[in-house]
Amino acid sequence: MSATDHQPITYASAGVDVEAGDRAVELMKDAVKATHSASVLGGVGGFAGLFDASRLLAYKKPLLATSTDGVGTKVAIAQAMDLHHTIGHDLVGMVVDDIVVVGAEPLFMTDYIACGKVVPERIADIVRGIAEACSLAGTALVGGETAEHPGLLGEHEYDVAGAATGVVEAERLLGPERVREGDVVIAMASSGIHSNGYSLVRRVINHAGWALDREVSELGKTLGEELLVPTKVYAADCLDLVRALNADVAPDAAPLRGFSHVTGGGLAANLARVLPQGVMATVDRGTWELPPIFRLIGQLGGVPQADLERTLNLGVGMIAIVDPASADAAIARLTDRGVASWAMGTVGRVSGDAPSAGADFVQGAKGVDGGAVLMQGSYAS
Repeated sequence: MSATDHQPITYASAGVDVEAGDRAVELMKDAVKATHSASVLGGVGGFAGLFDASRLLAYKKPLLATSTDGVGTKVAIAQAMDLHHTIGHDLVGMVVDDIVVVGAEPLFMTDYIACGKVVPERIADIVRGIAEACSLAGTALVGGETAEHPGLLGEHEYDVAGAATGVVEAERLLGPERVREGDVVIAMASSGIHSNGYSLVRRVINHAGWALDREVSELGKTLGEELLVPTKVYAADCLDLVRALNADVAPDAAPLRGFSHVTGGGLAANLARVLPQGVMATVDRGTWELPPIFRLIGQLGGVPQADLERTLNLGVGMIAIVDPASADAAIARLTDRGVASWAMGTVGRVSGDAPSAGADFVQGAKGVDGGAVLMQGSYAS
């Protein structure tokens, strides 16, 4: 049997629509261009994004910082609700806020979207969200890729990932080596669940039989709307705090010691990563009240507190570690920028009886043999 006995096989018949991809680019390109400064060369659609790095010549010793991430199974909520304009905020927050932890300014970002079928409007919604969040972070979106994978992903399925690059002066690098005993641990409120723990969250709501369009009085919105609240992007706020506290101070005396981005693993594990060995942060749960969504997940699923704490951010999305003399100024600065913040603990030495606290004590995390965190007390009611 010859090939002429059959309909010709084309790329389109194999499930890939090149023209749909082109339409998606047309729909998104204005949003992408809005993130570009004079440092971005070329335009949308090139093989590589170009960024003028001449400003790095002014650095004594520029260190490049890079990070890559996705948003996990939160995309399943967006797909179920057919709402895709916020997931880009989640992606940007997960990537650029890892970079600012070391005091680096995120310069540019790229994204990658894999989908079963290119629906131009859906792809454009995703990228518009990425561009909006990049603008909030002061980061240029210099390139990206949309890949159609029929047969691998369902028609309405997609996943997103991104990477960003930033820069910090070597002598201004933040990190564990700057943390001192007596420092204050400052919490910055999260906007919601952010982008971690959705495998647990989805399992709980499915087990409870709750629909995403269910109105939940304590949330003031539907369950699905709450679950899609985008990740808060802290980059601009953190960099503003660095400039306010550290800019005119000798590096060794800089009062802002570092940040911790509360992502997978929860508050204690991520805070422990930015503490030096032998040092312990004691966190008082009583300094904040759990937001309703976290209480709801715990109650619906009967999830133990220890499991909630090592899975979800529980209302704290970013942490700053600050010299005690500058703690009030830091909180005031963040408050002025609309970031709810409060002193949640202090830094000291690891006490001998701390390891006996069981799940309340965390030492080292995610492959980092760093400091320790002791969670104390009960959450405010």
